[in-house]
Amino acid sequence: MTRRIVRTSIQLGALTAIVLLLVFLLDNRFRVLPDAIHNHLPLHHPGLVITDITLASCSSLNLLSSCKLDAPKWHRIEKDLYLNKGWLNHAYVHIERKEEKELVETDRVIFDVKVGRLDPTTSEKGQGAERWESRPGGIWLKRTAKRHASDSTKAITAVDVLFGADAVEARSGWEILDQPILLSNRGDNQEARLTVRRGPPVPFERPKPRVRKNGRFKIMQVADLHLSTGLGACRDAAPPGHQGGKCDADVRTLEFLGSVLDSEKPDLVVLSGDQVNGETSPDSQSAVFKFAEMFVKRSIPFATIFGNHDDEGSLSRQALMELTQNLPFSLSLPGPSSVEGVGNYYIEVLARAPSTHSALTLYLLDTHGYSPDERQFRGYDWLKKSQIDWFQATAHSLKNSPSHKGYHHTHMDMAFVHIPLPEYRQEEDIVKGSGTFAETPTAPGFNSGFKKALIDEGVLVVSCGHDHVNDYCALSRSEGSEDIKDRNPELWMCYAGGAGFGGYGGYGHVIEGGYHRRVRLFEFEMDEARIRTWKRLEYGDTEKKVDEMLIVEGGKVVAS
Repeated sequence: MTRRIVRTSIQLGALTAIVLLLVFLLDNRFRVLPDAIHNHLPLHHPGLVITDITLASCSSLNLLSSCKLDAPKWHRIEKDLYLNKGWLNHAYVHIERKEEKELVETDRVIFDVKVGRLDPTTSEKGQGAERWESRPGGIWLKRTAKRHASDSTKAITAVDVLFGADAVEARSGWEILDQPILLSNRGDNQEARLTVRRGPPVPFERPKPRVRKNGRFKIMQVADLHLSTGLGACRDAAPPGHQGGKCDADVRTLEFLGSVLDSEKPDLVVLSGDQVNGETSPDSQSAVFKFAEMFVKRSIPFATIFGNHDDEGSLSRQALMELTQNLPFSLSLPGPSSVEGVGNYYIEVLARAPSTHSALTLYLLDTHGYSPDERQFRGYDWLKKSQIDWFQATAHSLKNSPSHKGYHHTHMDMAFVHIPLPEYRQEEDIVKGSGTFAETPTAPGFNSGFKKALIDEGVLVVSCGHDHVNDYCALSRSEGSEDIKDRNPELWMCYAGGAGFGGYGGYGHVIEGGYHRRVRLFEFEMDEARIRTWKRLEYGDTEKKVDEMLIVEGGKVVAS
């Protein structure tokens, strides 16, 4: 009886294996499995695949030329390869894309793309007899009609265009091609480069910042990068003859940023506005990817708010935020739609593992751009009532949440903005030895009362950017007594100082030795509820912690 059961089991197992093999072979050739099953097969990524790429050029002199191909078949990437700077010429990349289930026998899936003047088969070793297909602009495609080619991780599933000799990719699963698209009469326009994604989108989780095992958490504030599309032009570079006088703004800026990231190893980077120099960024996406790639490749979480220049390029604030928040390691959020501005949000830094309680809260708010009422309040915009109401309601709610109440040490709060508060103008509050006061703060003409709201909610420090050659800290004290010793410290207000060579570095102010770009660090020692701050320079004593200060002790603002 036992032998019969064993024999029957073996026969059934063999039959099942044969059936599965036949189904697999049939599906591989004729796709017989339903999508519900097929979509769960290993290496499968349902969705769009790219079946063709081409380039359409047009000229203002030729009325019969068109930069838009047949819409039902072709999808145009809405980036003029001449960045709208060609006097007569325009060109756009077009892609043909289909859903996998719509593929027919005649469709060919792209699994490799190159750009160059010569057929890769003859110009590169190891290509053998594989056939490359030529397209305008020096684009070469390798395609296949094999069944389930779209299942391969080599299949091209998305295409984009970035600009500049220094263009980089910040998105997971994407790769930028080495050679720029070959355009006629390119002139001084930036190089246009294809970038492609292979396989499905790479999922990633929003990082959860956490205090380190040693009880510390370090934030690097980077203000006013002023990155461009392309290499960028340096402004007020110091010293003038450095590196033989040659200065590509973005190259030097990012080299400085990378060196400080590697030496300080921050737990979080806060970019406090004007990351993008709108005037020189006809493709803002390319500028954004340059700073984001610095953090992605180092696995450092980062958060952004906007300045008055970010949305002066090709993308609006909303588009910039959508782009940034969907990058790996980004903590950026648009914030509530009912609150004015884009980028009003908070970040919770968790206590040491395995705790799930908040040890530190960071508030980030959008200070907008230019004054909406130049006649009465010249200069820059101010934080609006809806933002202050949101901040106060959020702070009150968090304080009463289990995440905060369950933290048994002193919880601390900090805020970041781009444009300084009006109170930054009070010179008597500037702390000697905290940094340089080299230009009058260009704070809003209207005071909406945000400083009082910060103090009321127990925020210890607020830090800004905007005025590039100011890097001081001011200490706000309580009112009442004429004797400063009897007035309690309430709030530190700091500048980061400008980090980018694409922004001004002086406004004509005479600074001995010139203004050297810099970033500000804040280190939180959670066990002692202590905050220290210092700066790092791009030139000079680059290893020194410049103007280091103790600004919070025992969870209280202290005079340094």
